[in-house]
Amino acid sequence: MKIMIRGLSRLTTEQKVLSLLAPYGLVHYFHLVMDPNTKNSKGFGFAFMPNPSQAKAAIKSLNGAEVDGQKIRVKKADTKAGENGHDQ
Repeated sequence: MKIMIRGLSRLTTEQKVLSLLAPYGLVHYFHLVMDPNTKNSKGFGFAFMPNPSQAKAAIKSLNGAEVDGQKIRVKKADTKAGENGHDQ
């Protein structure tokens, strides 16, 4: 399941987010979106957890948590039609 994490501090690293997700299960990746001009974080990113029940537990536990002084928002990422073979 693809997860979107928003509201991250500009100082929060990919490694920090991975360490937050790890207790809930296997994380295939986390990609922190960066501004191509400034090379600074845009404050959001995407993770993929292959086990949906683990991903849902991470969402439930981490949504609204404070990380590096910021209240983060965690939810299932919207998938584009056809991205995984069918519309959702």
